[in-house]
Amino acid sequence: MEESVSGFKVRGTWGDVVEHGERITRALRDAGVDSDAFEEWDEWRPKSHERLGEDVSEKTADQASVAEGEGEKAGKDPDEDLQTAGERLSESYEHVENGDNDEAVERWSESLGYVARAADSAGRRALRRVENTVYQRVMTQLAPYYFDNELVSANIQKSTRGEDVSFIFEVNVNDDDLKQQVSERLGEFDDEVTRWHVDTEKETETAEAVEGVEPPESENRSRSTTN
Repeated sequence: MEESVSGFKVRGTWGDVVEHGERITRALRDAGVDSDAFEEWDEWRPKSHERLGEDVSEKTADQASVAEGEGEKAGKDPDEDLQTAGERLSESYEHVENGDNDEAVERWSESLGYVARAADSAGRRALRRVENTVYQRVMTQLAPYYFDNELVSANIQKSTRGEDVSFIFEVNVNDDDLKQQVSERLGEFDDEVTRWHVDTEKETETAEAVEGVEPPESENRSRSTTN
């Protein structure tokens, strides 16, 4: 592992990449990190049974997608918000007829708010569809697979020379104090752990398995072992 101001980097096989992610995750957990951002990282980090061009690509596209708007967070479809907007507008007209201009303006304002929220939800959904397609089909051919939130920034690149395939996985902890704790814990792992084996769902020792060739079946699961 290489350590620099830009993060913790490892170069090697897919197994090396998976192990690197596991060690950083363990170090973060040992430092007391327990948050939604940590769960997002733990979900995204490469797993031994995954493939870069399929699983990690899909997770990266999902993570990079446009966030939910207020309407979506409230569980409302654009059509529902438009219906509510129409109801508020009708109420506004009724208040005008009754000479209650203040209530009329309030209902009219609410109507505009629902219309705007409906447009926002519809726009976000359309953008996500385009985003997902463009990212998975185009961007992953040009840029590394990446992850970014308030806790961790990371990226994976694949390097091919002839028949040799290797990977570069760099992870940065965004908080400097926490990064120092992680660095110290990673150093302790090197001293404590004589053999570190990642949990596996199926054998993926070769780069070919990671990149699309069906790996051999295996019922064995290996575990991290210590002295």
